Formats: sequence, structure tokens, C-alpha cells
Amino acid sequence: MWRALAYLVLLAVAAFGAVWIADRPGSVTVVWNGYQIGTSLSLAIVGVIAAAIVLGLVWAIVRGVIGLPEALVRGSAERRRTKGLSALSRGMVAVGSGDPLAARRYASDAERLLGTEPLTLLLKAQAAQISGDREGAERAFQAMTEESETRVLGLRGLFVEARRREDEAAARAYAAEATRLAPSVTWANDAMLEAHCADTDWAGALETVERRASLGLIDKPVAQRQRAVLLTAIARDKEAGEPEAATERALQAVKLAPGLIPAASIAGRLLARRSDVKKAAKTIEAAWKINPHPDLAKVYLGLRIGDSVRDRLWRAETLARISSWDPESRLAVAQAALDAREFGRAREALQPLLAEHPTARAYLAMAAIEEAEHGAQSGRAREWLARAARAPRDPVWIADGVTSQTWEPVSPVTGQLDAFVWQAPPSAIGSASGTFEPAGEPEVPETPVLALATSAGAGKPAGTGAPVDPISAGMTAAALPVPAPATAIAGVKRS
Repeated sequence: MWRALAYLVLLAVAAFGAVWIADRPGSVTVVWNGYQIGTSLSLAIVGVIAAAIVLGLVWAIVRGVIGLPEALVRGSAERRRTKGLSALSRGMVAVGSGDPLAARRYASDAERLLGTEPLTLLLKAQAAQISGDREGAERAFQAMTEESETRVLGLRGLFVEARRREDEAAARAYAAEATRLAPSVTWANDAMLEAHCADTDWAGALETVERRASLGLIDKPVAQRQRAVLLTAIARDKEAGEPEAATERALQAVKLAPGLIPAASIAGRLLARRSDVKKAAKTIEAAWKINPHPDLAKVYLGLRIGDSVRDRLWRAETLARISSWDPESRLAVAQAALDAREFGRAREALQPLLAEHPTARAYLAMAAIEEAEHGAQSGRAREWLARAARAPRDPVWIADGVTSQTWEPVSPVTGQLDAFVWQAPPSAIGSASGTFEPAGEPEVPETPVLALATSAGAGKPAGTGAPVDPISAGMTAAALPVPAPATAIAGVKRS
């Protein structure tokens, strides 16, 4: 619209100029070299305009003739570039569709037509990868590292190839170089974090997490959780030799993640060791509110070494009130009551568990109560043991299909940080109901339950009459004397 309006304005100006000149006639005389040429003003203006047009056409023809070779060269280069981009595009499609022959052909065409462009090198490397030509892929990625624009991309390709041939030293070197060149590259930061964790270099891993958080590569809650896990790992390593440093790290971890069970357990133990029982109790209680766990109960009940069994029972009931009688609280109260030889209170604490969702630990606790009160050969104790053999498994630490009785900072399979979660493993045998309905006389060995507790790691000699500790023993189906296979995750190695 604006262009049409401008055209009309120019046309109006030209018409006005023509009328103005026509209203004011005159003559133009040119004298040159003895000649005199006279004409009207209108014809002189038309002649000047025509001469300008002719000169412009002549100049355009001359410029065209002079620039013809350059235009031909430029046109040829443009056609080559167009063909090269087409080959590049088709090569990428061939790589994505998994066609190695077409990918190699188009990669060769793109390199011939475009030269060593970044995308040409990338296509060449990917074509070599899907063709199984690892050496060719590495040569292409190495060529990419020689250009500043593609250096980090080439390092990533070399990193992947090093991982494929299981050369961890080279992979770490490529990741470290990429981190130096581009600190915000996600894959390099992840690789460095994994490398530090594999070497148990928790301080280096902590620095990597701090860098990732400062660059905004991970969310703030995730960064806080990872810091807490790494600080807990540092505290665990320093607990025996440097208790003060370990306490500081554990308290930092608790501040970042109050519900992190290992951090609270370590902090509670170390604070109790230096007689700061009040702070230790508050730390455990805060973690217990978020996530009741047998490790927390064990630390809380043993905050003061000289406490009587009734003091320990009082502490267990405090945990129960804090968590509104969570199942872990009931198990802790039952164990403390058993230690105090208050068998009625122990049974009362376990009764809701047996009625709702009984697990192996609840049945083992009942077996321990019967044995402590009526002897190792008690029929009821043997019955509870048989029920435990068929009961659903209790929670354990699980990461990537691997179960463990103890927490670890990283997965032993993938090396992922903070991979272990506390949950019940899937049962390899059908979950049993809460009722005991034997199809006949159950096959139970003569080994007393106390001896079984000792073999499971309860830490008390067999046959001494000491009660079973189902919290600290952490019995699994593998410790039970039954012919059925132990509950486990199929194909999983237990730690």
C-alpha cells in the first residue's frame, strides 16, 4: 500500500513539473567548437534524460561483460553448495534411519562438495559409527577437535568411543578437557561426577555438584540433596579417624536434607559420642518424623550407654508418639519391651502389625518373644518362624535391582549418585497372608531362633538366652531355615 502511494506521489510531482515547464517556455543554446545548437527547453530536458538512459544501459553491459567470469564461478559454487547441503541432509536422514551404505555415500558427497564443514565432519563420524568403523569415527572426531567451533563436539564423540572400548582413563581425560573448555556442558559434568564417585573422591564430586548448581544445570532441590549425600559419604569415611570433621559434615548434610537417614544416624552417633545427647536426640527425632527407619531407632535407643532397659523402652515409646505409631515404631517398642522382659507390652505393640500387614520382621519378633518367655523349643516360637518364612519381605536398600542391608552413596551398577532407596523388594514367592494355615506339620529344624539371630548378625552368642533383635539383625529370608528359595529380585546380586 505504501509503495503504491509513493508511486502516485512521484507521478504527481512529475506531472506538476511538466506543466510548470510548459507554462514557462524557453530555449537552450549549446555552443561548442564553432558549432551552435539551439532547441527548446522541453526538448533539451528530454534529450538529457534519454542520454542518461543510454549511458546507463551501456555501463550495465560493460559491467556484465567484465563480471561474467566471476558470476560463472559464483554460480558454480552455489550449485555445489546446494548439492552439498542436499547430500548432508540426506546423509543425516540415512544415519537416523540406520542405513550405513547410504550414510557413507552421502557423507562422501558432502565432504567432496562442502569440504571440512562442521556438519560434514559430524555426518562422516556418525556414518562411520553406524557402519562399525570405530577407527574412522575416531579420526573424524579427532579432526573436529582441531577446529574451535567443533572442539567440544569432537571431544564428546571421542568420549563415547572411549567408553565403548572401555578405556575409562581416556574417557575421563576427554570429559575433563570438555569441562575446561565449556564448563556448562552437561555430559562432561555428569561424566566427571561419575568418575569422582567411582574413585570415592567425594570432595571432587562435591566440587562438581557445586559447579553444576552455580551454572543452573540442575535444580536447587536436586543440588541440595546431592550435596547432602556427598557430605554424608565424607562423614562416614571420617567417622573413625576424624570424628570432629565427620560431625561437621554430617550436620551440614542433615541441614540440607533432614530426612536423609544415613546422615542423621551418623550425626546422632557422633554427637552422642561427645556427650551432646540433647542435640543428638533432636537430630534423630527430626529425621524420624520424616522417615522412620530401624537405623535411626538403633541410634536413638543407644544414645546413652548407661541407660537401663526401661530407659530404652521409654525412648522407643517416644519415637512411637512422634511418628503416630508407625510400623517401625512398633517394632522398636517391641524390641525394647523384649529387652526389658515385658512380654505383654511387646505383644501389644506388635498386634496391629500382625493384624494388618505382617512382614518377616514382625513374625521374627514374635518368635523371639515366645522363645524368651517359653524357651527355644516352644511350639509357638516354631510356628512364628514358619510364618516368617512365608511372609512378605521387609524393606531394604535397593538401587538398580541390587539390594543391600547398608546404604551406599552411589549405585554399584550404574554409578549413579543417590540411587539407593529404602523399599520392600518384590517377592519371588507369593506373598503370604497374615494367617497361618499349614497344610500339615511344617518342616522346621531344631535350631533355636536365638542361634539364627546370631548367624544373621545380631551380635549375641547362640544359646545364651539373649533375645533376638529383629531391628539390628535385619533378617532376610536367606537367614530362615526353610527349603523354599529366599525372597530376592530375579537376577540380582545381593550386597
